[in-house]
Amino acid sequence: MLFYLTTLNLVRFLREDPPATTEGSKAAYDAWSHRDFLCRNYVLNALDNTLYNVYSPMEMTKSLWESLEKKYKIESAGLKKFIVGQFLDFKMVDSKSVTSQVQDMQLILHDLDAEGMKLNESFKVAAVIEKLPPSWKDFKNYLKHKQKEMGLEDLILRLRIEEDN
Repeated sequence: MLFYLTTLNLVRFLREDPPATTEGSKAAYDAWSHRDFLCRNYVLNALDNTLYNVYSPMEMTKSLWESLEKKYKIESAGLKKFIVGQFLDFKMVDSKSVTSQVQDMQLILHDLDAEGMKLNESFKVAAVIEKLPPSWKDFKNYLKHKQKEMGLEDLILRLRIEEDN
């Protein structure tokens, strides 16, 4: 939406208050009001139909935009907490294949990256090793004491080989 409004040269109405009206500035206020009306309706038009009635009573683009930002930025923060919770609670079990569980963990790690919470490679490798199921205790200890640094892809390859054996 920001890109679209920028191309229409309307993005300033997301942050701008109306100009003060004086006798000589009626034309300027009317022009501002018309462009704010256009901007507001472009934003409303992009909303899902179920949200249109919620946000359409707002008379100015600035208040509409602030309300949308407040709602969705809070949801984004909640999403980050949810993904971190998934990562911290993730446990591998003996009843499922380690390879499929590692893939599930990779998805969580990808989501963390996508939300801007970058973890370095060594941390990811150590986290996967720590979350291996109880029956993998000996292999887990072997990996922990390994001197050579290993990347996540190398670890996944080693786990697949070990699982096949």
